[in-house]
Amino acid sequence: MTFDEACNQNNRMFHHVSLLNADKTPLRARRNGKTQTWKTKPGEFRLPAKHGLKDTFQITDKNAHEWVLA
Repeated sequence: MTFDEACNQNNRMFHHVSLLNADKTPLRARRNGKTQTWKTKPGEFRLPAKHGLKDTFQITDKNAHEWVLA
């Protein structure tokens, strides 16, 4: 995932590159809020995401290589 893809609010679903669900489909996550960016740190972002009913996490510029758009 790139910076532009993370900032686009139309992208709502993401698949993990290597992790799988119990039914052998790629792990799916969805956007859970607005992407946060900083003027003083160009290229960095934090995108809140959700997996399942309660698991929430952040997709950042550090782990964005593990996620692709669905």
